[in-house]
Amino acid sequence: MTPSEIFDSMRARWLANLPTCEADSLADDVVIETPFAAPGRPTRTEGKQRVLEYTQAGRAVFPVRFDDCRNVVVHETADPEVIVVEYELVGTHTATGVTASAPFIGVLRTRDGKLAHWREYQHTLAIAQAVGQA
Repeated sequence: MTPSEIFDSMRARWLANLPTCEADSLADDVVIETPFAAPGRPTRTEGKQRVLEYTQAGRAVFPVRFDDCRNVVVHETADPEVIVVEYELVGTHTATGVTASAPFIGVLRTRDGKLAHWREYQHTLAIAQAVGQA
């Protein structure tokens, strides 16, 4: 898969309220980074099994249903295996019914058609406000 196809798959999974990744789309040594993660959350997760466990557990307890992924802009880079993606996720808190959105930037690297590295920059304050933690 190309980097854009992998991002499209991730976006489809978010909107289906599934974990971000599925096993067959990940390189064995995949790395997921969220440098601005909320306190208590990891900023780096390495390896296919750990990434799957982390994303499955996170989706299971995150009290938001994603309704839209909008304002998507994909920036190609000089490296055909790397894209930079700007996007905004819109979601509804499943307990309160409040809808909110947050902007993100992701850097996605593939290797042999699989996700090798995903670095996501999150607006953690907007996310915390959306889930009532700010």
